[in-house]
Amino acid sequence: MLVESAIALVERIAPPPPASAPVAERQSGVIPYAIVESTPVFLLVTSRQRGRWIFPKGRIADGLKPWESAEREAHEEAGVEGVIATRPVGSYRAWKTRGVRRFVIEVDMYPLRVEKQHDNWRETGERYRHWVTLAEATRLITDKRVAELLRNFARHLRVSGDT
Repeated sequence: MLVESAIALVERIAPPPPASAPVAERQSGVIPYAIVESTPVFLLVTSRQRGRWIFPKGRIADGLKPWESAEREAHEEAGVEGVIATRPVGSYRAWKTRGVRRFVIEVDMYPLRVEKQHDNWRETGERYRHWVTLAEATRLITDKRVAELLRNFARHLRVSGDT
């Protein structure tokens, strides 16, 4: 417990990985969203270990395209299904810790327009989920690069008329 708390503290105060740092692992993530009364809303989930509000993400599963893997993460971590884009809206780098090993991951983020939300899903009981407006999402998301990526995506939704 003490080691986990120390790791959590380091991750919160550590600067983001430098651009020159080699990427040890590529992951894919998803920005689940819906349009409610012409306003985009976004689905956040809590991380399992630290309870921070995040978007679903994970390793790219063998045999799947990155967006297919992101779609799977949405189903497993948030219990949602829908239409996923095949091109990411952006990516971000982050530190990842497994045991005592710390390395850099790069996560490509794919938007998923939610069409179905399940009451029970694979990680029910391990995570909470919460639909939020853009303003609330950017307040709850602790990684500023992810918040900026979301702002850019929301701007794209307004410009493209998808709302």
